[in-house]
Amino acid sequence: MKKPATINEAIKEAFKREGRPLRVKEVYLRIKEDKLYLFNTATPEQVVRTALRRHSKSLDFPTSSPKKLYVTLDDGRYWLIGKIEIGTEGRATVESEVNSFEHLKGIHNQYLTDFKQHLLISLKSIESHSFESFCRHLLVAYGFSDVVVTKKSRDGGIDGYGNFKIGLSYVKVAFQCKRYAETPIRRGQVAEFRGNMPWDYQQGILFTTSTFTKDAKEAAFLVGKVPIVLIDGMEIVNFMIEKKIGVEVEELPIYTNAIDLILQGEE
Repeated sequence: MKKPATINEAIKEAFKREGRPLRVKEVYLRIKEDKLYLFNTATPEQVVRTALRRHSKSLDFPTSSPKKLYVTLDDGRYWLIGKIEIGTEGRATVESEVNSFEHLKGIHNQYLTDFKQHLLISLKSIESHSFESFCRHLLVAYGFSDVVVTKKSRDGGIDGYGNFKIGLSYVKVAFQCKRYAETPIRRGQVAEFRGNMPWDYQQGILFTTSTFTKDAKEAAFLVGKVPIVLIDGMEIVNFMIEKKIGVEVEELPIYTNAIDLILQGEE
């Protein structure tokens, strides 16, 4: 029989030959005895342990693999995804989808989608001048300096100014804020904003709680014209979450089964 080319192929073959869930040492011994894989290391058992943990659907950590091949059972043994073990009392032992990390991530993703929509609704409900002040806070959080919201009677179509450092120099930036419920920003509004900008400003930023039309996006960057950065409602919401502006974060601990790490010295 051709030897498996990778450690994971060897592990899967070991499970198939045993026909039951195994601990790390049991997997390693089956691979070693049947010569399923050639280890080029002084710690071959650790290679097996690392592969099992990285590819376990039940475990998730920074270096884990997105490709899941195994599950970790309640007693610390590993098994192939989709397989079922019948215990001594005739009960099926499988990983619980309800308690799996993948299931929790799915719930969190849906929660985040709903949360973003609620944030956007809240933004659309605040007063226009308050929205201008809010955008000022966003710019400051992103490293802009000397950001000022203009007085209503003197804005000339510009809601504020600021400076952004690029390298050793500063770029003068003007911004405008459009708090709309649904009406998208059109090409003419982008052109009008650019036309109202002082001649010595090198960039414009146009915020809106709605969206931008295709023509507006095309008008934002034209050869020989001051570039206008367009930031729509959902992008603002993403900035809020990224910079934790207007949102509070509560940490929820997520636990993963690591019994195998406790027992590794006894296997």
